[in-house]
Amino acid sequence: MMNATNARDYRQIPGTYVFDGAHCQKGYALNMFCKSLDLERNRAAFRADSPGYLKNFKLSDEQRNAVLDRDWLAMLRLGGNIYYTFKLAIFDGLTMQHVGAAMSANGMSVDDFREMMMSGGRPINGNRSVEEWSHG
Repeated sequence: MMNATNARDYRQIPGTYVFDGAHCQKGYALNMFCKSLDLERNRAAFRADSPGYLKNFKLSDEQRNAVLDRDWLAMLRLGGNIYYTFKLAIFDGLTMQHVGAAMSANGMSVDDFREMMMSGGRPINGNRSVEEWSHG
């Protein structure tokens, strides 16, 4: 049974951004911006003036910059939900493989990312917990 002391143990897993209640609140405006791209008129407005369109949402400066820079990993760190942020990737004509490659350590090509996934994914060594990183 989970208790208060281990309720957030998933935060010790490198690269894991669980969309829990706190993360949901943090990313609400970012996710609502991404959701707005469902409508063609909003996509047209964003295409015409991205910084101006983003002013319609209560984004933090970090969130705004992450959107404009298409920093996919930063969007997740800042409360973005992958299902919402992927709407922005689709707007840009990207696939999930493009986004996955961009979010990989030091970035990687789409072909390298695809090959890694086809070969079983990322290796587990060094990726079990943040504590592992402190042991070299």
